[in-house]
Amino acid sequence: MPKKILKGIIVNNKSLKTVSVLVESRVLHSKYKKIIRRTKKYLAHTENTLLKIGDKVKIIENKPISKLKRWHVIGEENRSTL
Repeated sequence: MPKKILKGIIVNNKSLKTVSVLVESRVLHSKYKKIIRRTKKYLAHTENTLLKIGDKVKIIENKPISKLKRWHVIGEENRSTL
């Protein structure tokens, strides 16, 4: 089974080797047939400490690293100028 890859934005980088990534998905509401946005935060492991809040990254599923970390940062898309 292939591993999931998600794109998101870093919203917290205060922990050592851990970043919090906000992933937004768009789903169709079953009753009203309107597209709504759903957001979820994932804790992801990274060795790169140069990542900043607002950077766009890709994360991939991984084996459990700690109680809540099951994702790993695999790459940056664009560095923000914040």
